[in-house]
Amino acid sequence: MTASAATAVQPNDPPPEKVGIGGAAREYVDRVRGGDVGALPAVLGLAVLITVFAILRPVSFTNAFNFANLIHQAAAVIVIAMGLVFVLLLGEIDLSAGFTAGTAAAIMGIAATRNDWPWWAAVLACLATGAVVGTCIGLLVARLGIPSFVVTLAAFLGLQGVLLKLIGEGGTIPIRDDVLLAINNEDLPVWLGWALYAVTVGLFAAVLLRRYAGRRASGLPTQGMPVVLVKIGSVALLLGLATLFLSRERSRNPEAASIKGLPMVVLLLLVLLVVLTFLLSRTPFGRHVYAVGGNTEAARRAGINVWKVKLICFVISSSLAAVGGIMLASRDNSISPTTGGASTLLYAVGAAVIGGTSLFGGKGRVIDAILGGLVIAVIINGMGLLNQPSSVVFIVTGIVLLVAASVDALSRRRAASSGRV
Repeated sequence: MTASAATAVQPNDPPPEKVGIGGAAREYVDRVRGGDVGALPAVLGLAVLITVFAILRPVSFTNAFNFANLIHQAAAVIVIAMGLVFVLLLGEIDLSAGFTAGTAAAIMGIAATRNDWPWWAAVLACLATGAVVGTCIGLLVARLGIPSFVVTLAAFLGLQGVLLKLIGEGGTIPIRDDVLLAINNEDLPVWLGWALYAVTVGLFAAVLLRRYAGRRASGLPTQGMPVVLVKIGSVALLLGLATLFLSRERSRNPEAASIKGLPMVVLLLLVLLVVLTFLLSRTPFGRHVYAVGGNTEAARRAGINVWKVKLICFVISSSLAAVGGIMLASRDNSISPTTGGASTLLYAVGAAVIGGTSLFGGKGRVIDAILGGLVIAVIINGMGLLNQPSSVVFIVTGIVLLVAASVDALSRRRAASSGRV
């Protein structure tokens, strides 16, 4: 009998070992001790921040109107951060994402407002602008070998000039199309919010149950069904409470104008989360991204087309920056020379890193952008309610980002010493 035959799962073999709730908890603690902290710091930080602001401002911070407004404020930064996750996974950086968002939004504004294009054609022009910017940056970085810091810094400066040229000093381009304005201002009907909740929980449950069945069929150790059910139940409970909370009436004058339901932008965020997560975790391209970020030379020797992977990641980053530009324009009802500027890029990079994406490459998930973006949004929102000046907000946000980067560095060192990397 060969070694492979001896180790194969036989019909009379005992079923694969199942890990119960206690065992799963011990495994998670061991991973954390070994340096695999994942999104734990972001989740804990978010919980602490919400608790602190809820205590300090129990009425103004915890009401449904403020929570919905917080989601609207965070949406653009989260989407830009989603794109930056792809670049950071390579160990690269994109400093131009903020002004890519502004420039692409300006193209959309010119097309929709000045030239009377239909909204969908203006959006396509916006996305095409982002893709072109990403292609140019990707070719310079991947083919010519110019450091991404230098290329994207040059693009940061150049696109700022292009944005000024398109709009003019002190000028603005108003957004008047109802569809574009609704993207980051309107809410879903309550019934549609609950339908979205049911679909989201159903998809999450289907993924976990399919993974459970697949590992059992392959004879691999798997977490027990109680663990799977606890995960599904926890997500269903958290999302259900959020949907219920945001489905409440939050208008101060409901008779004049009713405001209730999930923000419409939540649907777009969920679609992007599912599609991009699938791209990174379930496709050969996603595996190549992690491989290149983990060890570029080893990936090249394994036959991976490294320059092509880098090019696509920069295109994805800039295209998602363009989507973020649409959200910024929708939220502000206009595009100005500062759209995508100021702190937009810094917050987007901070969101990805705070959420758990490593600055050293090879580690991160799309959901990190959502968690990190919410952390930053809660800080800005809570500090505003406490009437703190911008100086304090910047200082606190900088400290949080520094802590996140420190956790990343320490966890990598811990993982290296424990043999996990």
